[in-house]
Amino acid sequence: MCKGLIGKKLGMTGVFANDGTYVPVTVVKLGPCVVTQIKTVANDGYNSLQVGFGEKKAKNITNPLKGHFKKSGGGAFEVIREVDVEDPENYQLGQVITPEIFAIGEKVDVVGKTKGRGFSGVIKRHGFAGGRMSHGGDCKRIPGSIGASAWPSRVIKGKKMPGQYGDTRKTVRNMEIVDIRADENLVLIKGPLPGSRSGLVMVKKVKFSK
Repeated sequence: MCKGLIGKKLGMTGVFANDGTYVPVTVVKLGPCVVTQIKTVANDGYNSLQVGFGEKKAKNITNPLKGHFKKSGGGAFEVIREVDVEDPENYQLGQVITPEIFAIGEKVDVVGKTKGRGFSGVIKRHGFAGGRMSHGGDCKRIPGSIGASAWPSRVIKGKKMPGQYGDTRKTVRNMEIVDIRADENLVLIKGPLPGSRSGLVMVKKVKFSK
């Protein structure tokens, strides 16, 4: 079975469960994904599927990619990724994979890119408390001391400092699927997911569930 699909985060809303509780969910347009390449242990050393998601104008892709996509039907895809698969012999080039590989109540891992917040200080980036705001305080929003002087005479690796905040790959684990609307290729996942609206995400089956 295919163990993941590419999707697009559409935003957040909420649904009511059977017991009347309100559940916040993130709506993900998951697939449909097209198999563009099949990798096997015999040929490549491991089993996986390369799948394409999203539409792209043919004039905006390179000639090598056009030749590559021609083997699977000639479509042009916005993004291609590899996903694990147990038995690649059950799939063929050009096959469409839908969110029906998942089930309601199943736990999944979601990979996305967090929102970029630019260069930020230690209070915004790491949650530092900051110095006293009263008159005369000279350490209001600065990080303060960052290391020793005589030894080791350097800033320790990993020190929390100002810098680029966000725009990094992030995985949230064991997220629950609340609902699947296969006719619209929509999956409702409980809780927030990394990234902005219309951002790409990868939804994977969990290897080890809590």
